[in-house]
Amino acid sequence: MWRELVLEVFGDAVCGEPASANALADVAEALGQPLPLDLESLLAECDGVRGPTALDVVWSAERIARDNLAFRSTPDFRSLYMPFEPVMFFGDNGAGDHFAFVRQPERDEVFVWDHETDSRYLVTYSLRDYLIRALEAQGDWYRND
Repeated sequence: MWRELVLEVFGDAVCGEPASANALADVAEALGQPLPLDLESLLAECDGVRGPTALDVVWSAERIARDNLAFRSTPDFRSLYMPFEPVMFFGDNGAGDHFAFVRQPERDEVFVWDHETDSRYLVTYSLRDYLIRALEAQGDWYRND
């Protein structure tokens, strides 16, 4: 289902091989939060999605764990940004902004973190909509301005 959607929207997208059940469990264990069901389903079908200009629209399970742990444990970030524990980053725009699900409390909508302002705001109501918009994107499609 996910692979077909990705390739229908952007035929040149690159989908990773399916993530193993162990890899998905490792992410949840490392972050102390369950993966959102749609994200887990997508990763089980294609472990990462690379879209236009080789942009990592959805990161691999391994990168989700690694990058989220780095954001949560970097000492300088504590004084610069709001806490990262409530969110789970899973993709980026290639210019420093990251896309995330809120995990505390658990939500299904996709938010963006603006790295320049530390703003976090809603951009879509589902992973499906995020994928379509990100794969069709020209520039910062998620901006409100």
